[in-house]
Amino acid sequence: MSSAVNNHGDPIIPHVRQTLPMHARSALFDLYGDHLLARGGQAPVAGLVRLLAPLDIAAPAVRTAISRMVRQGWLAPVTLPAGPGYAVTPRARERLVATAPRIYGRTDTSWDGTWDVLTLGRFPGRGARDRVRRALRFLGYAPLTDSTWISASASSEVRTVLEEEGVTCVRLRSRVDEIDVERVCDLWDLDTLAHAYTAWQDEASALLGSLPAPPDPAPEPDPAWAEAAFATRSRLLHSWRKFLFTDPGLPAQLLPSDWPGHEARQVFDEHAARLLPAARRFVGAVLGPAD
Repeated sequence: MSSAVNNHGDPIIPHVRQTLPMHARSALFDLYGDHLLARGGQAPVAGLVRLLAPLDIAAPAVRTAISRMVRQGWLAPVTLPAGPGYAVTPRARERLVATAPRIYGRTDTSWDGTWDVLTLGRFPGRGARDRVRRALRFLGYAPLTDSTWISASASSEVRTVLEEEGVTCVRLRSRVDEIDVERVCDLWDLDTLAHAYTAWQDEASALLGSLPAPPDPAPEPDPAWAEAAFATRSRLLHSWRKFLFTDPGLPAQLLPSDWPGHEARQVFDEHAARLLPAARRFVGAVLGPAD
């Protein structure tokens, strides 16, 4: 993987090609958010293993990732009729619900020119500082100074993130008219992000082109094609979800008129929706009908 960094010193996140392995932990997050949350947010271990098999993730890797997510507070063990399983925790549910609009483009695109401004207190230690900085970047914030962060939209997760790390915060809604497009580009490194969106479209085209055409209409849906559609959609989502870490979701007024993220969004939305019915059939075949 590339070790390049952007002009903030943050690593440039590589985009996953179909031939590269998917990380089990990320794939589990995608699976719970994309399919399992609507089914109660839980599934048996055997079902999780079977659902990640089409993504070339082996059972030991799934179990290791589950254990790690339990330690981190994202999953909790439950007993299900089909056997031992894992359910999302309230913390995980909050994260998945909050990020879904960013993934699927359901956010409010209007903007009144008001920024969410955070002035952070003292950090308990360097580890807490690094974790908070990563979390705020993920939530779409950028630093004006070491202690002052801004975003064009207010995230509901900020309070939880800061409370967990023992960091105080003064939060204001303020107009920051002096921050123009050029200044925003410097804060969020939009040049690097634009190149990433262009590269993603090429990779998405190759991924979607590798999926065979669906079979002719038949009395019964083709289970094999449903599994292939699930795998392709999961890989598409996996690569698209990485933009959660780099795209702050700025309103159109702050973006260049030829912003490539708009076209990339159209590609993702179109094909994610097209493959969803077949992907859901595969999940249902593995886990049974949703309650």
